[in-house]
Amino acid sequence: MENPFALPKPGASADWLIFLSIFVPVALAVGGFIIWFMISRKSRKHRRKHRKRHHRQLNPTLAQTGGLPPMRDPDEPPHGT
Repeated sequence: MENPFALPKPGASADWLIFLSIFVPVALAVGGFIIWFMISRKSRKHRRKHRKRHHRQLNPTLAQTGGLPPMRDPDEPPHGT
């Protein structure tokens, strides 16, 4: 039994037709999948860029809240104990 995926000899035209009838659709399917994958990948990246949420508030900085609290007296016990 011959291997159906082996390259046919140049003199056998019927074998070339069988080979091409298998190879061309497979090559088109693989090429179409690669093109679809690249296009869908770009569109996914594009969608992610527009998902940024600008309405979230950031935590205030020390300058916005008035800075650090005043220095504590070393003899005074820590707050909460």
